[in-house]
Amino acid sequence: MDDLTPRLRSVCDLDIAEVREFSGRHEYDGAIQDLSRDGVRAGLARLAQASAAGPALADPHDEAHLAAFENAASVWLGEQQMHRRNPIVHMSALELACYDREYAPQQQRDEARAAHLAGWPAAIDVAIETLDQLSAPVAAALADGVRGLAGGIPANADDRVKQAALAAHSRLVTHVDRAAADGDPDPALGSAALVAIMSSAEGMPVDLGKLGERADAERDRLTALLAESCARVAPGRPPLDLARELVRDHPDADGVIEAARHWTEVAIAFTREHDLVPYQDGECRVGPAPESRRWAMAMMSPAAPGEPDGPSWYHITPPDESWPEQDREEWLEVFSATTLPGITVHEVAPGHFSHGRALRRAPAQVRRTLHSPAFVEGWAHYAEELCVEEGFCGGDPRFAIGIWLEALVRVTRLACAIGVHTAGMTVEEGARRFEADTHLAGAAALAEARRATFDPTYGRYTWGKLEIMSLRERARKEWGAGFSLRRFHTAMLNLGSPPLGLLGTAVERG
Repeated sequence: MDDLTPRLRSVCDLDIAEVREFSGRHEYDGAIQDLSRDGVRAGLARLAQASAAGPALADPHDEAHLAAFENAASVWLGEQQMHRRNPIVHMSALELACYDREYAPQQQRDEARAAHLAGWPAAIDVAIETLDQLSAPVAAALADGVRGLAGGIPANADDRVKQAALAAHSRLVTHVDRAAADGDPDPALGSAALVAIMSSAEGMPVDLGKLGERADAERDRLTALLAESCARVAPGRPPLDLARELVRDHPDADGVIEAARHWTEVAIAFTREHDLVPYQDGECRVGPAPESRRWAMAMMSPAAPGEPDGPSWYHITPPDESWPEQDREEWLEVFSATTLPGITVHEVAPGHFSHGRALRRAPAQVRRTLHSPAFVEGWAHYAEELCVEEGFCGGDPRFAIGIWLEALVRVTRLACAIGVHTAGMTVEEGARRFEADTHLAGAAALAEARRATFDPTYGRYTWGKLEIMSLRERARKEWGAGFSLRRFHTAMLNLGSPPLGLLGTAVERG
């Protein structure tokens, strides 16, 4: 018997890659979502039918959570038809790294990966036919990521299946390259589309003008905090100049993973000692990222709520030995003694790993299954500043400097997403904004600006953090002497990964 209601199942059917890996719904193993125009229309029709048939969930909060995701799917794939303009939708469907983590016996996962790979040719033909609104900036930004998909094909794959998959992959690369050269030069969604996507995903109305003002105010706050922390290291020096010097102090490529292991132990111990989150169990391993995900410098692959418990993985990607020396050096700066501790707090504890442990105990199926991206990233970003407040590495100002540097990158993402999609900002202008407001320069700043074209909600880190911090102040006022960080965090995480518009439930029921 299906343990998901028809309404929840219809939402999952429209986001198979996400719920397979991060919700642990492994009944989807080996399957690739039908992202053809007819397939999406049919999925949306099933969603509408299931929603109309009901019934509503007994808990009003859970009903609102599910309804937000139903609305978000209808906007993303229905109104905005993102499967026609954004390769990310198809890339996620093709991804094979989801079978690497030890959630099931190796043979079972290998069989699922083989079935998934066998479906590549048909799914890629669908992607090529469907991606008829792919703009040149989006295609250019994702071309390397599309090429990297082939890195997930196992060496021991059946040769016939492997060759068919590689041939199909080559066709997809050609399609994306052609769009990068000849596609529409304007990647902008427009104000109405961006508002619809953000509002529906988070169950709350969005005023982009006011959100942009909040982003500017947050940038100014962070700039002042950075200056204050930098003055503890080198009074009188321009903060960003000092920051660009500090990030050059990093381990070599062979030492990156060991450094990440060290900070993982420190972050978990600190989170436990300060009683910051409701659950302190689970195993977090540290190791190199799967080849197909080496576009990401660091990421968490958690033990998902719908599967038997097992180890979570904090994946680290050292630079490739074949890269030019300058590229290797710039990549390693991410793992500096100034920035790696904060990245680890974000990915591990009290960030994503700690959140993952709470998700497994969320008291309702909808909370365990449907995760708001802005809450997921907002929580982990909030966790970084929380650790500064609680004195993590308090004797070394470099930790706080690293937190402010990363926060400035995140808030600039929010400003650039709004600029690129609603205000005519070009990618080059976005890159200059990153160079002016953050420690990034050159290729790194350009890469961040390009991300705005295909990830229009990548301002979610700052947006989510700001909403959580506002909610914390509300809890302090309403709970009075009964407020504690542990109580507040437990009340929030008990909601799973709620849409931001539903966060108030944590204070009302906490």
